[in-house]
Amino acid sequence: MEYSKLEYFVSQPRLDRFLIATGNSKLKAQKLYRINLRVSQSFYPVFNLFEIFLRNIVNYQISSHFANPNWIITEKNRFMNDPSLVRSKYFLRKSVQKAENTINRKGGTITAGKVIAEQSFGFWTSLFDTHHYRLIGGVIIHCFPNKPSTMNRSLINQKLNRIREFRNRVYHNEPICFNGNAIDFLNATLIKQEMYELLEWMDTDLIDYVDYFNGIDKKINAVNNL
Repeated sequence: MEYSKLEYFVSQPRLDRFLIATGNSKLKAQKLYRINLRVSQSFYPVFNLFEIFLRNIVNYQISSHFANPNWIITEKNRFMNDPSLVRSKYFLRKSVQKAENTINRKGGTITAGKVIAEQSFGFWTSLFDTHHYRLIGGVIIHCFPNKPSTMNRSLINQKLNRIREFRNRVYHNEPICFNGNAIDFLNATLIKQEMYELLEWMDTDLIDYVDYFNGIDKKINAVNNL
């Protein structure tokens, strides 16, 4: 595709950043744009599996804590409604209610499994925020039985937030190949490493399973031939 046509459909402001980073070479700008998309694409299966694994292991821990596999429904009006959560605008409770409304609109029966499936990645990571964490007795730290003894809730929460923010960039089609105006995939590499680290702390077998679908490094290395 000619650069002018790509610019028309992608938009000049979006492509200009790629053009600047490649020294105003339209050919290289197009190549970098494709490389960025392919790197983003390569993150999808890893993000998908990471989110599924985290969601389920968090669910197991909280279900055990409340001795209730339906906790996500019953706790909507219990810990999720605690007065201390007013500053969070009752994010968890509203997320559950939104899921239930969606299920109702579709004519379905509300079940814990369906409500869990409707939750965003941010729902699960927010459980590591202090205000939620303490209301569930901190049980979700046990999601990471292999973590180093020095790794606490705060540090894990920071990692999860970095992963979530990067994931949102990918899912919203934002470029992930820049540091300022320079071509730089270092942050992408670090995010992949942090996901692998957390997976290993969950269960070492998860690394091999996820790695089968991992093509991130190969796609990043394509920038060397730009």
